[in-house]
Amino acid sequence: YRYCRMLEEGSFRGRTADFVFMFLFGGLLMTLFGLFVNLVFLGQAFTIMLVYVWSRRNPYVRMNFFGLLIFQAPFLPWVLMGFSLLLGNSIIVDLLGIAVGHIYFFLEDVFPNQPGGGRLLRTPSVL
Repeated sequence: YRYCRMLEEGSFRGRTADFVFMFLFGGLLMTLFGLFVNLVFLGQAFTIMLVYVWSRRNPYVRMNFFGLLIFQAPFLPWVLMGFSLLLGNSIIVDLLGIAVGHIYFFLEDVFPNQPGGGRLLRTPSVL
């Protein structure tokens, strides 16, 4: 909830349609990828996707994990995945969220700024 709110109030301020499109794009990709790895419940993967996008858009924010680890924001999804592994959970869900978040981040923030690149994700006008 926290990172979703921070995304909405930060990167997507005044761009509600783009925010909804990110949700739709992420949900569609996760559903497709989830079929291949036999995942039915994708809520945690969706949360990790939002955390990944937020962390990549805020690379200089310093994070504190349980007062033990201090690291930069881009490492947050990986720290959460490591904690999930430590608790004995499968990391497939986390990896799926990281993969979908990375695809969105690359197509929205990295590729358009490359020489010869362009914006491949365009929010439909109906939104």
